[in-house]
Amino acid sequence: MWDYLFRGDEIFALLQESLGKTFPDATFVGFEKFGNTLGAHDHQVLAELPARLAEHGVDVVISGIGCCGACTPAVIRASAAIERAGIPTASLVCEGFAGQARAVSPGLGCAWLPVVEMPGYVDSLSDDELHDMVMTHTAQAVTACLTRPPAPQGRAAKVYAPSAIVATGDFFEINEIYHDRGWSDGLPIVPPTREAVDQFLACAADPPDRIIGCVQPSGAAVTVRNVAVNGVMAGCAPAYMPVLVAIAEVMASPAYGVEHSGDTTGGDPLIVLSGLLIGSLGFNCANGAMREGTRANTTVGRFLRLFLRNVVGLRPGEGDKCTFGHSARVVLAEHEAEVEKLGWTTFAERQGFVKGTNAVTVGRFTGDTVVGSIYGRDPEDISLYLADGLIRQSCWELCFTAGLAPGTSRPLLAISPMVAKTLAKAGSSIEDLRERLYRHARIPAWKFETYIGKWSNTVPGRRSLVQLHEDGLAAAHFAESDDPNRLVPIVARAEDILIVVSGDPYRSNAMAFGSNGLHGFPTSRAIRIA
Repeated sequence: MWDYLFRGDEIFALLQESLGKTFPDATFVGFEKFGNTLGAHDHQVLAELPARLAEHGVDVVISGIGCCGACTPAVIRASAAIERAGIPTASLVCEGFAGQARAVSPGLGCAWLPVVEMPGYVDSLSDDELHDMVMTHTAQAVTACLTRPPAPQGRAAKVYAPSAIVATGDFFEINEIYHDRGWSDGLPIVPPTREAVDQFLACAADPPDRIIGCVQPSGAAVTVRNVAVNGVMAGCAPAYMPVLVAIAEVMASPAYGVEHSGDTTGGDPLIVLSGLLIGSLGFNCANGAMREGTRANTTVGRFLRLFLRNVVGLRPGEGDKCTFGHSARVVLAEHEAEVEKLGWTTFAERQGFVKGTNAVTVGRFTGDTVVGSIYGRDPEDISLYLADGLIRQSCWELCFTAGLAPGTSRPLLAISPMVAKTLAKAGSSIEDLRERLYRHARIPAWKFETYIGKWSNTVPGRRSLVQLHEDGLAAAHFAESDDPNRLVPIVARAEDILIVVSGDPYRSNAMAFGSNGLHGFPTSRAIRIA
């Protein structure tokens, strides 16, 4: 079983060679029979696994390759699904990610999953070193995993009754306890006393024990009550509770894919807020729209970080293996008053909501860049500059356009009201802008292929875009010719580019955000008021 990353094709061939000598009567069934356990259709692949394994008469499974913060949980999710079908597994994981593998196992109900720790990092090994590692270490470790009783591994999160008092003390003592137990983000938290939590629950549209869903890697249930607890800790106001619940609903949605959130490239979630609640709850959508300093924007953004840590189970060195991460993500609120003046559709409307709906959208973005001091009044010139910003935020992320998870890239462009006003005066709608961006945000085909197959190896085999199309991993317009210098778009469709109007109405700037594709696919929920 393979996640189509980190030289799995080479490793499985070597394992077959070695294990075939030890077990000459064994029949090996190739990974291509089962599908990609980390692709755009991984949920479907896992759901179909028991039937496919039975179809091929499989007795044991080798699952790999875990060498990053998203692929390691994917390997473990596949192994857990296989074990639940009654088939023993051996999960291949690089030593640097073995801790993550064991941290995510309990949430899948399989704390004892056998893990094969492969020394080093496979992409850095020469062909000879990889051969030696598999033949002298990995093959024997796989045999041990599949023939010995599994030893208990990992640990489940401690569960507390809703009425339990888990810590006592004054403000400073409580914060020390929360810090020591990993419940805080390093900053002082507001102690979630019963009285404070009850105030939040009173503002919710649902009963406290409503189960919103379950989340990985912790395997925990998301409830209205644990949303309230983390909202108090973040310093939110009780009135924000409907927004917090909607965010939690996104996190629990399979469409978002919160289980991918510990990936090494460290894309972090950004909340986009739409509707009249922006004004009534005091969210900033003007000057300094993404600066800390406005309680609503800052604390709701912080809530999501605490929720991911305490409920989802994403803690550095365990479920979270990001290399860098972002220092802060405050809520990005759309400046709907300015959008209304222009007669443009709102972000929420383009996400499928009727006009005037209060809604949250959460997506994970890998980075951002400012497109500053936009000059001129020609929509084409402005679009060229904005498209350049989108291009600058696109490199390995292009695997979400063609390759790993085709058609899941959703880059975001935030433009200031002044830029929007200039475009509107020239007769451009937001839909026109998106079409222009699609036409201009293009790079040479050879560069696209280099980003995903040579420099990052996110799509093994160094296949051309034409070959990826033949394999069903790229849209037809990426394979219109073999010319390596032809320009190809950075997204599959024009509507894949997300646009939000926000920021200072008196400056002509924009921000471009790189998409993390299926690792936090932009997902929206309407906000329900109590």
